[in-house]
Amino acid sequence: MSKRIQSKYKINRRLGVNLWGRAKSPINKREYGPGQHGQRRRSKPSDFSVQLMAKQKLKGYYGNISEKQFRRYYDEASRRKGDTSENLINILERRLDAVVYRLKFAATPFAARQFINHGHILVNGKKVNIPSYSLKDNDVVEVKEKSKQLAIVLDAVQSKERDTPEYLQVDHRQMKGSFVRAPKLNDVPYPVTMEPNLVIEFYSR
Repeated sequence: MSKRIQSKYKINRRLGVNLWGRAKSPINKREYGPGQHGQRRRSKPSDFSVQLMAKQKLKGYYGNISEKQFRRYYDEASRRKGDTSENLINILERRLDAVVYRLKFAATPFAARQFINHGHILVNGKKVNIPSYSLKDNDVVEVKEKSKQLAIVLDAVQSKERDTPEYLQVDHRQMKGSFVRAPKLNDVPYPVTMEPNLVIEFYSR
């Protein structure tokens, strides 16, 4: 598990974007990187730098997935038929922690990962505590009965920061949802522009 619970907003400042579109992000007030060199004037980035930034942005969005695991996702996406960048998004959006976040059962991808680790989530009626668990079409995800009244869940569900995308279905009264279909890049409600094609270029160098 990536140790990013306390320092997640440093990712925003390092990348220079409000990665999750949250009102409390410090990037809204300080549009420069963290640390004593954060305000240094930046030169025009190289192609490599642009590709690296695209990778770090996409990797960071999903709870700062480890480099080893993210590379495995790229390898899997490149083996599949079709567009590799679309395949990569498909794989990432099927992660259980991503779906729990999309269904608004948790306020952030980091909170979703922790919520799953603590055993609060059921998939098709069975407890799953692996955040990277890959969902199939029509899999049902729900909050365990004893966890439905937790304040962190109720607060997340009532949040107006984001909506549930169309490739998922959700019933917030029952705290239950399902993964309907594989999304395309344009279906995914990223608060910032993601460029998975540049991620593919980075790994295929």
